Amino acid sequence: MYSTRIRRAAVAVAAAAVLPIALTACSDSGDKDTEAADSTPSAKESARDDARTADEPFGPACSSVPQSGAGSFDGMAKEPVATAASNNPELSTLVTAVKKAGLVDTLNNAKDITVFAPTNDAFAKIPKADLDKVLNDKAQLTKILTYHVVGEKLTPQQLENGSFETLEKSELTTAGSGTEYKVDDASSVVCGNVPTANATVYIVDTVLMPKS
Repeated sequence: MYSTRIRRAAVAVAAAAVLPIALTACSDSGDKDTEAADSTPSAKESARDDARTADEPFGPACSSVPQSGAGSFDGMAKEPVATAASNNPELSTLVTAVKKAGLVDTLNNAKDITVFAPTNDAFAKIPKADLDKVLNDKAQLTKILTYHVVGEKLTPQQLENGSFETLEKSELTTAGSGTEYKVDDASSVVCGNVPTANATVYIVDTVLMPKS
C-alpha cells in the first residue's frame, strides 16, 4: 500500500509539471491565430476598397489634372461635359473641334452619356493637313466626334468586354480590366471614370474613327 501511494504521488507531480506547458502551448497557438486573423483583411473591407476604386478616376494622365479649381475633378463634376472639358487644358483641341461642329449644346444638354475624349496629343498624331481638313468639314467632323459618345453612363466594369452603339450610330468596342482599357483595340484610356454633371468621361490617347 505504501508503494501504491508513492506511485500516485509521482503521477500527480508529473501531471502538475506537464499542465502549465500544455496551457502555454495552447495560449501561444491562440495568440498566433488571433494575430493571423487580425492581419487578414476582411471580405467587407476588400469590398469597400474595390467600391472606392470603382468610383474614382484612374489612369496615368489623371496625375496632370489640377488639384483644385474648375479644371479639377471636383470642378468638372459640377459642369456639363462640354463645359467641363473646356476647363481641362489637355482637351483644348477637342473643345475647338466640338465648337466647330456646333455640338456644345448637344453634349451639354444630353443626359447620362459617356464621352471618350481624345487628348491634344491624340489629335497631334493626325497629320496637320488632314486634321485641318477635318476641322473644316463640319459633316465629317460631326461624324467623328459623335462616334466618341455613347448614350449611357458606362462603368469601368462595363468596359471589360463591351460593345456600345454611339451617337454616330455605329458601334465601338472596349476591352480590359482593372485600370487598363482599350477602345477599338487602338486607343488606350489614360484617365478614366471622370465625372461631369451629365456624363462620365474616359480620356483616350488616340482619336477614334467610325467604322462606316
